[in-house]
Amino acid sequence: MGIFAGPIGSLLAYIYGFVNNYGLSIILLTVIVRICMLPLYSKQIKSSAAMAEIQPKLKEIQARYANDKETMNKKLQELYAKEKFNPMSGCLPLLVQMPIIMGLFSLLRNPLEYMSQPEMVVAVHEAFLWVPDLSQPDNWILPIAAGLSTFFTYSQTMGSTPSDANNMMSGMKYFFPIMIFMMGRTFPSGLALYWAVGNGLMIVQTYFLNKQKAKQRLRVEVEQTLKKKK
Repeated sequence: MGIFAGPIGSLLAYIYGFVNNYGLSIILLTVIVRICMLPLYSKQIKSSAAMAEIQPKLKEIQARYANDKETMNKKLQELYAKEKFNPMSGCLPLLVQMPIIMGLFSLLRNPLEYMSQPEMVVAVHEAFLWVPDLSQPDNWILPIAAGLSTFFTYSQTMGSTPSDANNMMSGMKYFFPIMIFMMGRTFPSGLALYWAVGNGLMIVQTYFLNKQKAKQRLRVEVEQTLKKKK
C-alpha cells in the first residue's frame, strides 16, 4: 500500500498549498480522481446498457447448452466478440480506484512516513467541520454518509442493470453499505470523507450519463421508426 501513498501525499501537499485546508484538499483530490475516471465510468454505463441488449441472446445460449458448459462458454465468448462486449469492463473504475484508496489509507495512518513537508504532517491532524482529527475515526456522521451513499450508488446501478445481474447484486446492495459503515467507524475519517464525497459525485455522474443514454436511445428509436415508415 505504501507504494501508492507517496504520490498521493505529494498531490495532496500540492492541493493543500492552494487551499490551506486538509479536509478540503481531500475533497478536491476526490473531484480530480472522479474527473479522471469519467471516461472509464462512462464506459461502464455503456457496458451495462450493452449487457441489457444482449441479455436475451445470453439466456438463449445458457438454456440451449445448459448441460454442456464448455460449449456454452465458447458460444458466450463468440457472442461477446461479435457484440464487442467485455464483461470485465464494468470492474475497471473500481480497479483504478483501489490504489488510491489503499494509498490514502496508508497516508492517513502514517503521515510521517509518506510526507516530508512538516506543515502537511501537522495538517493531517487538523479539524474539519465537526471532525477534530482527520487521521482518527469518526464514529457516526461520516461512516453513515459513506454507507448511505454506497447504498444509493448500488441502487442507481441496479436500475440500469439486467435482472439476472440485479439478483446477484441484491444481497450486496445491503451487505456492502453496512460493511462500509463498520469500516468507516474504525478507519481514518479522511478515508470515509473521500468515500462519501466520491460516491456523491458518482451518483451525479450516473444521473447525467443515464439521461444522455436515454436521449440517444430515444433518437435511435425515432430514426428507426421513420425508416420503417419510408
